[in-house]
Amino acid sequence: MPNKSKSRNPILGIITGGGDCPGLNAAIRAVVRRADRLGLKIYGVMQGFKGLYEGKIRQLNPLDVSGIVSVGGTILGTSRFNPLKEPRGIARIKKNLSRYRINTLINIGGEGTMRMSHQLEEHGIPCIGIPKTIDNDVWGTDFTFGFDTAVSIATEAIDRLHTNAESHNRIMILEVMGRHTGWIATYSGIAGGADAILIPEKVFPLSRLMEIVQHRKKMGKHFSIIVIAEDAKILLDVGTKKPTLMQTPMGQDEYGHLKLGGISQLLEIELRQHLKMEVRSTILGYVQRGGSPTAHDRVLATRLGIIAVDLAKKNQTGRMVALQGNKITSIPLTQVVKKLKLVNEEIYKVGEVFFG
Repeated sequence: MPNKSKSRNPILGIITGGGDCPGLNAAIRAVVRRADRLGLKIYGVMQGFKGLYEGKIRQLNPLDVSGIVSVGGTILGTSRFNPLKEPRGIARIKKNLSRYRINTLINIGGEGTMRMSHQLEEHGIPCIGIPKTIDNDVWGTDFTFGFDTAVSIATEAIDRLHTNAESHNRIMILEVMGRHTGWIATYSGIAGGADAILIPEKVFPLSRLMEIVQHRKKMGKHFSIIVIAEDAKILLDVGTKKPTLMQTPMGQDEYGHLKLGGISQLLEIELRQHLKMEVRSTILGYVQRGGSPTAHDRVLATRLGIIAVDLAKKNQTGRMVALQGNKITSIPLTQVVKKLKLVNEEIYKVGEVFFG
């Protein structure tokens, strides 16, 4: 691998890692077009870090990314494959990069991809990170692209469930993604007028939830909308001598992330046992990841992509581009990987004002 401090004309590789989300193609387009404008050669790595391990790499030019700014998914493909867990993983990666003379990687992904980028840096492979994830949980950036689109989709779902809940006097529970943070639940819950928002950052007692529903009934509102994040913590403190915490971990993926989902169904069972009301749950699932990105996500992805290439041109690697305020800046990957960005108290309190 060429020494990054001596490389004045970097040859770039671009990877989309982890789960897909709206805006990836907009970022790829920005990176390729900016690289072309600066006279830099760029290669696309197919199927995420799996392609880096297997040597599935092809050169990209502006024609390859024409017309993709509005398209969901990623033209490069992605995976949750972790090459560092494979025999001679680093050696194979370096061999494949050397074959194409790639000396700088631009990795687009969430906190798992940023952690991978940091690890590759430690093995002498220069990397720059671009934060994307519908979860909005990457430390150091105010927003990740993909988040705005997911919130818009979840908000529309709440709007649609609202009419059904009111027509049938039902408690409607909507489960959204977010992994270990409640950004999607909080933002969509506020925007959709939810009566309660349950997130991983706040343990929510079942007794409190029942109070909200019963208070609404006394007010003449015989329906309720509950938005719950997939890793929400619910304290089962009704009809039991010893309160217990309800969670739903379901194994791990290649990055060591817990596989989550189904907590809304467990909550539905609990509420049915204690309330004489109809209760229905809906898991929004992968719908949140699909389709065209919003205008906000297209612009953010484009801005981040351009600055990432500018950093590469200056050989400023080991960093992640980030949105702070309304400015695109960059921060060291060593800071990014230390912790998740959790929902802050201020924004959650906005939602609490309207509970019940």
